[in-house]
Amino acid sequence: MTAMIEPGKIAPGQTDPAAIVAEAESAMARIAAAKGEIGRIIFGQEAVVEQTLVTLIAGGHGLLVGVPGLAKTKLVATLGTVLGLDARRIQFTPDLMPSDILGAEVLEQAPDGSRSFRFIRGPIFAQLLMADEINRASPRTQSALLQAMQEHHVTVAGARHDLPAPFHVLATQNPLEQEGTYPLPEAQLDRFLLQIDVYYPDRDAERRILLETTGIDDAEARPVLAPGEIAAFQRLVRSLPVGESVVEAILDLVRSARPGEGRAAEAIAWGPGPRASQALMLAVRARALIDGRLAPSVDDVVALAEPVLKHRMALTFSARAEGATLRGVIDRLVAPLR
Repeated sequence: MTAMIEPGKIAPGQTDPAAIVAEAESAMARIAAAKGEIGRIIFGQEAVVEQTLVTLIAGGHGLLVGVPGLAKTKLVATLGTVLGLDARRIQFTPDLMPSDILGAEVLEQAPDGSRSFRFIRGPIFAQLLMADEINRASPRTQSALLQAMQEHHVTVAGARHDLPAPFHVLATQNPLEQEGTYPLPEAQLDRFLLQIDVYYPDRDAERRILLETTGIDDAEARPVLAPGEIAAFQRLVRSLPVGESVVEAILDLVRSARPGEGRAAEAIAWGPGPRASQALMLAVRARALIDGRLAPSVDDVVALAEPVLKHRMALTFSARAEGATLRGVIDRLVAPLR
């Protein structure tokens, strides 16, 4: 494959276009192989797989929202195996304490009678962490996890402990059962790069699920990427060029999603801040790389508008009373870009 980086495009970091092209072509082949292996295990959720890969390759965290039984847990386990990441899972419950996920210091006594504290790491010390039903944990436990997501380290008894690199959290929420849950505050939702909505598979995909997962042998994922490759892809994403038209599309879209600024301003109670623009800038580059392209297009902005914006904005009471939805409002905002 031959490709050229167009003059006048924004390419921060890397200055040698030939080096970017060579590294990107190699990465595209590796990512395609990984995506194919994931698709061999996870059926009927192509958009979810793509958005999850976008999240990881862009270096962020994802919030998976869907009813039980849609293979969210299996997806995270498959990603860990295929991408060469150390993956762990925490089932969040109301009685879960911060120390249950971060770890704690224990007092040990040596044979000579001396005593000292030793830090025992919690399950958060993983490269890929599944926070299952994160909204069932108390705000104190949620904030401990979300602080670690932002800072990439934990502090216990005044001592700092760095998390593995890369470090990603894929949290899940059930949109139906809200009794006894603690909804994430807006400031904490903003720390997720994408909100990935998981829908029911279509009939053909569900038929394949029936035939291929209820036999004697169940397909198991195989490792495709070596440890460290994801980190290299994340550095590459930040070097990919971005056309001025894409930059302007991102700015137009995010700014129009704020109260008083866009074509749906009357329906918006509060909207996304600059972090949404940053998330969209990284996500469109990652999507282009996954799709085998060297630079993103406005189509990538359109495709990722909803998962980037949906959890970063809210509708007014009057708009909700009139039957407006976030999806519908975002569609209105995206319409000029199509």
